[in-house]
Amino acid sequence: MNRRFSPLLFFLAVARLEAADALPPDPVVRATLRARVEAERAAGIVVGILDGNGRRVVAYGDGPSGRPLDGDTVFEIGSITKVFTSALLSDMVRRGEVRLEDPVAKYLPQTVRVPSRNGKPITLADLATQTSGLPRLPGNMAPKDPKNPYADYTVELLYDFLSRYELPREPGERYEYSNLGAGLLGHVLSRRAGMSYEKLVRERILDPLGMKDTGITLTAATRARLAAGHDASGDAAPNWDLPALAGAGALRSTANDMLKFLAANLDPNDAPLPYALRETHRVRRSSGMSELDIGLGWHILHRFGADIVWHNGGTGGYHSWIGFIEKKRTGAVVLCNSSAEIDDIGLNLLEPRFPLSAPPEVRKEVPVPAEVLETYTGEYQLAPTFSIAVTREGNALFIQATGQSKLPIYPESETEFFLKAVDAQITFVRDDGRVSKLILHQNGRDTTGSKVK
Repeated sequence: MNRRFSPLLFFLAVARLEAADALPPDPVVRATLRARVEAERAAGIVVGILDGNGRRVVAYGDGPSGRPLDGDTVFEIGSITKVFTSALLSDMVRRGEVRLEDPVAKYLPQTVRVPSRNGKPITLADLATQTSGLPRLPGNMAPKDPKNPYADYTVELLYDFLSRYELPREPGERYEYSNLGAGLLGHVLSRRAGMSYEKLVRERILDPLGMKDTGITLTAATRARLAAGHDASGDAAPNWDLPALAGAGALRSTANDMLKFLAANLDPNDAPLPYALRETHRVRRSSGMSELDIGLGWHILHRFGADIVWHNGGTGGYHSWIGFIEKKRTGAVVLCNSSAEIDDIGLNLLEPRFPLSAPPEVRKEVPVPAEVLETYTGEYQLAPTFSIAVTREGNALFIQATGQSKLPIYPESETEFFLKAVDAQITFVRDDGRVSKLILHQNGRDTTGSKVK
């Protein structure tokens, strides 16, 4: 992508022309949100839009104390935190405090043995581009409360895992999304700056942009405006705490604040912070997937003649999406207080040729004996670093994918199950009477996982 800026007068002329291509009007957006919520596919949704007509917020659903959701309602933004972490990295590079090619070990205690492969160390750039070789989650993560899975994971456990882990490949060799890697990046940057991650992101990013309602610690004011999270079944979900891996997903924010962040990312001037933000959009590595590259934190999707810079996020009770098209100077943020799918809404706002997902097929639940459900419990490996654990609680069956929340699945036959929060199904397969694998049906793909435990 061309990241150079033309002379000012030419840029302004282009901006005025492109501003005519405004994003969908409020009634159209509200109808989409209303349909999604009333179909019980989401609890409530707030959308922030940035285009040639300025900034606006459209919302549907109830917020705290029964008040309507609005641009000041607070949500967990989950992994969108990663692009703030990469923005910190870019800003610290600009200040000369770190270099992208610096080994991670340079900023950790000497007692920590950071893994390397064939003499090649993990660098800060490897962490920011999801190519470090570290797994999605540390293997010594055993939460006491699965509904708040990161809460009791400590820095000591992080150091112990790093010191024992062997990389499966050289750093930088292949894209593999890692919450661990992003959390580690936030940790080493805060160590380099000599302050907590929250204080660092506030001083360097949030305060300069006037993002007063964004942070990790809830104040009395932001807690009063916090939308209650909901799990896949629509039940209340607790908030997440990420003390050691804050840089991976600890921030909470509002649509109005996220519009400020979008505007700064699209700012054409060369002021220090917008410049540092723009550096995170530049393609750094290939994801190995068609049409998708990775910058510093951001994903860059090349589709329909546009480069959509985006990231999404999810915690136990929230789902979020942010994205923009730099050439058109348009952007959108979607915040939802349930774990429902909303990425398609954001993509469709920026480029209408991305379709909105159809409502899932209506499926009928049937009873299955508990002794049959018990035969499906265990761990199924779908990829080297991705598994699905199946557990039973009474007459209910649950699945939990690597790095994700536990979700109930519902039988429509003795071997066919479905999820309600997303359009996905599970088929259990028996060989000689023994359950040997499951098949995940999602997004038009069938992925098989063999039972390993």
